[in-house]
Amino acid sequence: MTATLAASPNSASPDTASPISAPTALDRIPMPPSAALLGWHMLDHDAERGWVRVGFQARPEFRNPAGFVQGGMLVAMLDDTMGPAIWLKTDGALFSTTIDLTISFLNPANPGLLIGEASVVQHGRTIAFLEGRLSDAQGRLLCRATASARLVPAGRITDTSPVSAA
Repeated sequence: MTATLAASPNSASPDTASPISAPTALDRIPMPPSAALLGWHMLDHDAERGWVRVGFQARPEFRNPAGFVQGGMLVAMLDDTMGPAIWLKTDGALFSTTIDLTISFLNPANPGLLIGEASVVQHGRTIAFLEGRLSDAQGRLLCRATASARLVPAGRITDTSPVSAA
């Protein structure tokens, strides 16, 4: 996951983001195929606080029969926002595996740019508590989530190579 964009301090819109100059722990691992499918891109982060802002591109193919982005896709986006928060906070020492995730859907989501924000509420050696929010490009809150995650030392993950399409 290459962190390539950071929100400008004077900008409320990710469309006017500027490049991140310093590499992050995310630069040391390949972008997972699921993140690529969701159009994942880093907008801003504060590794010390364990906070991230991530952009997603909700594609028209993600719509449900009512024409809105299917709820499972929104859950995946929030999960893919909260995980990088702990990865950055631990400087790439710990992967998170979701134990439970509770989500509240507040408004329907349309295809287009969606913005996820997540933070590490608390973490120990083996468990982390995370929270996240997903909004549309106009700032309308779509859903929010809390999660518990098991923390796995990055050295125990044996294969972080990209998955090839067969």
